[in-house]
Amino acid sequence: MDISIYNPKTMGPPLSHYSQVARAEASEMIFIAGQVATDLQGRSVGKGDFETQMKQALENIRLALESADASFANVVTFTTYLVKAEDIANFWRVREALFPKLFPNHAYPPNTLLVVNRLVHEDFLIEIQTIAVR
Repeated sequence: MDISIYNPKTMGPPLSHYSQVARAEASEMIFIAGQVATDLQGRSVGKGDFETQMKQALENIRLALESADASFANVVTFTTYLVKAEDIANFWRVREALFPKLFPNHAYPPNTLLVVNRLVHEDFLIEIQTIAVR
């Protein structure tokens, strides 16, 4: 597996903790369904609390990656869905706090951020889809 995450000098800097490009050479791709704030029993976690929900979604991604013998180091890209534009600042704040720990080399995978009308359940404030390689 070889992942190169970078910002081309010909492009402007990213707006937050992500990179413009990820290039991966790998033998296996891992597609993780959008993760929301649910616990092991499938119960909603952190109703109304964006930070708690984002942390739980990332924990669910960690568990999914581990099940495929992978880690955050294998992540090539994220697609993130928020239901409130007001949570964009919270999203960036939580990423700023967590991503240096999840990605200690500071090679933050590309992320597409979308604001949508709603997610599968009205309690969910964030959903994160992940693609990784091994």
